[in-house]
Amino acid sequence: MSFGGITAEAIKTAAKAYPKPAVTYTYGTAGFRTKGDLLPSVMFRIGLLAVLRSKCLGKTIGVMITASHNPEIDNGVKLVEPLGEMLKQSWEGYCTELANAETEDAIIETLKKVISEENIPMDVDSSVVIARDTRPSGDLLVKALLDGLNVMKADIKNYDMLTTPQLHYMVRCINTKGTPDAYGEPTTDGYYNKLYSAFKKFIAGKPKLSQLHVDCANGVGAPKLKELIKIMGDDIDIKVENDQITTKGKLNYNCGADYVKLNQSQPEGMELKPGYRACSLDGDADRIVYYYVDNDNVFRLLDGDKIASLAAGYIMDMAKTANIEIPREDGSKSPLKIGVVQTAYANGSSTDYLRNKLNVPVPFTQTGVKHLHHEAQKYDVGVYFEANGHGTVLFSDAAIKAFKNSKGSTPEQENAIKSLQGLTELINQAVGDAISDMLLVEAILTVCGWTLEQWNSQYTDLPSKQEKVKVANRHQFKCIKADTELAEPKELQEIINEEVKKYPHGRCFVRPSGTEDIVRVYAEADTTENALKLNYTISGVVFDKFGGVGERPSYYL
Repeated sequence: MSFGGITAEAIKTAAKAYPKPAVTYTYGTAGFRTKGDLLPSVMFRIGLLAVLRSKCLGKTIGVMITASHNPEIDNGVKLVEPLGEMLKQSWEGYCTELANAETEDAIIETLKKVISEENIPMDVDSSVVIARDTRPSGDLLVKALLDGLNVMKADIKNYDMLTTPQLHYMVRCINTKGTPDAYGEPTTDGYYNKLYSAFKKFIAGKPKLSQLHVDCANGVGAPKLKELIKIMGDDIDIKVENDQITTKGKLNYNCGADYVKLNQSQPEGMELKPGYRACSLDGDADRIVYYYVDNDNVFRLLDGDKIASLAAGYIMDMAKTANIEIPREDGSKSPLKIGVVQTAYANGSSTDYLRNKLNVPVPFTQTGVKHLHHEAQKYDVGVYFEANGHGTVLFSDAAIKAFKNSKGSTPEQENAIKSLQGLTELINQAVGDAISDMLLVEAILTVCGWTLEQWNSQYTDLPSKQEKVKVANRHQFKCIKADTELAEPKELQEIINEEVKKYPHGRCFVRPSGTEDIVRVYAEADTTENALKLNYTISGVVFDKFGGVGERPSYYL
């Protein structure tokens, strides 16, 4: 079989520089992710596969080297589809199979299998764009990736350091350039100018908000946010915190969106005071959470649920005023269909607020961005945010056309239509983007004239607790109903049902990790004491009856 003018021997010779270690790799929702020094062989092979994916689709494919919110010692890689989407699920299996090929001959056989099964034309050109975050292991991994791409004679554009969402943006821009759906200019300046232009129109004539302190997790978001601030000038007041990208060991250490969300406390490196407004990005700037301390010095978190509620509330208000009807396939017209997609980890109060106060549909999906994204695409405007702050807003093609073509009969209606159109430019629809989402929040708060306290007062989160329990075999835990219940073990689900009845607003579920032998126990109730009791009771049951490993934590009930 031909590899498009490339010999099998050339591929095998190049592969010898990157032997596979004694590790089993799995390509999951976040791509490959493990210790950085275990990834060179994976990077080389991802280069080979990226070329095949590009040839298969006749489009430019992206490769992002990052481990997001993981510790600095880790790294990872994922492929990005032509419109900035995550890799097609059937190709995840090819990635896993190729990464685990034990010999150079096995690599060739796997490549032949992919070419045959996908009927890939090997005589067409391939185009791949790549980027990395700030991790020290990035240099070596980029080299391995480039060696894989070069042996396959790919056309390569190396953007060097970008946030993950910026790389997704570049891929989408390149593949839509010159079409009616052109997304923008595939440069960092193009990215910044698109966001700034939309933001500036949005806030025109409104008083500027007070300074925003942004914890950048000592990651790639720091230099990129500084570049954006230079372009935005006096139109926004931001103080960049935790920007030590060259100091070893600082990335995501006791800072960043994940740390703040899990610990419900401010990050190291930032001194919060009452009246300060603050938010945290994660290491590759695809997650964001807001927070502040109130006048009693109590820490208050505004997580992904709060961001989704803020966005949905504003969009619902604008849609009502705009009164736009969308043409349907059957020839009829109907109002905008707006939905907010959540997972089992969403706080119960947020679900209640969305459904019963905003009267917006709230479907639940399995945990994982790909499930949320897919469900959100069913709406004219689909809002999705995980509680951890990763999310975005999707607009259907029909909705975007309607916003562009509609004219208001009153100043209020015209303003609402322009606001909806502006949101399509301000929001990075390719993927969850912390910088874009930050500007979305700032724009809505500016227009509404709200403080963080006023935003937070929309609803009060139920107290909750999440716990990890190490188990011998995570595969015995089988989830159903969007991860909210267990089909197996039935005995455990029956115990959960009985325990939940004991607490007002009680809710609890157990979900296995997709990558390691742990289960996550989530519980919420009317008080912090009850949430802890419920969690530690179920965590204790999991540990005692379903294969807990190691020393039993003393606080389990």
